[in-house]
Amino acid sequence: MLVSSDEIASAISGSVNAIVEAVTDTIDETPPELVADLMARGITVAGGGALLPHLDELIRARTRMPVTIAEDPLGCVVRGTGKVLNDPDSLRRVTVDLRNGRRASR
Repeated sequence: MLVSSDEIASAISGSVNAIVEAVTDTIDETPPELVADLMARGITVAGGGALLPHLDELIRARTRMPVTIAEDPLGCVVRGTGKVLNDPDSLRRVTVDLRNGRRASR
């Protein structure tokens, strides 16, 4: 059985929309001075989602900011995770309570 690209797009549309919503929600909660930096430098997408065709275009359209895909999106996540795991202070700063999606108390 062959699955068409339209069927795949339909199947993952909810997840793609969740990614875009997370980006826009994060920007909405970001201090204005950092948003100015994002407007100037743009957003770099990394991780497995970065491999989805046209995700950068969708984020660009919704945020009106420049968007690029990291050169090695999967490797970026691996290297970043390794750095955080080797630095307990960094790990505490990025730890999220999975029950409520908020930063875990320090």
